[in-house]
Amino acid sequence: MKEIQQFIIRHFITAPISFGSWLYLVFGASLNVFVATGLWVAIYAGGTFSIKQIQLATNIKKLGMSRSEYSHIKGQLTEAKKKIKRLNGLYGQVRSVQAFKQVYEMNGLARRVLGIVKTNPKKFYHVEKFFYAHLDSAVELTSKYALLVNQPLKDKELRIALQNTRETLGDVNKQLEQDLRSALAPDLQQLQMEIDFVDVTMNQDKPLLEMKGDSLNDRK
Repeated sequence: MKEIQQFIIRHFITAPISFGSWLYLVFGASLNVFVATGLWVAIYAGGTFSIKQIQLATNIKKLGMSRSEYSHIKGQLTEAKKKIKRLNGLYGQVRSVQAFKQVYEMNGLARRVLGIVKTNPKKFYHVEKFFYAHLDSAVELTSKYALLVNQPLKDKELRIALQNTRETLGDVNKQLEQDLRSALAPDLQQLQMEIDFVDVTMNQDKPLLEMKGDSLNDRK
């Protein structure tokens, strides 16, 4: 959502400036239309690029990260999105209800982790294994399972391999659940701190309220 807002802001600022420049170059400076149009495109592109860099620098500063860190995490998010898309494309290739359910759950968990890190890139460091290992395992195992289950062979060895793969997919599913918990852990800790603070504040106020109530009773 923030990226969309910043995109709109960039073009909202650059569009009238570049168009106004084009009008001046054509009608005010009597410049050739084609040359003026080329300059208009250059002003528009340069303006949006410059504003985007300013917005990026502001975002990175707020996050307390370096540009290289931010770029690395953005790259990991892009790669993870491709892997999730690949995982999503395997739905129709797994013929087992159990395997379909596992793929569905893994896909949902992976999307939630990706969404959390996209919103707050610093949480990448809480779920690095998700990006470097767990998501890869989910995609590769599901892909291999889809390959095996669509083979014409139905011998004992193949059935054992399929069963072992389903069991391993269950383990990967648990790993993704743990990744989601790790991504949410800082928020849960912050929430608990706020709850504790409210409890302490309310408990501090209670004796004062009780004393006022006692005083009123004494007067009666």
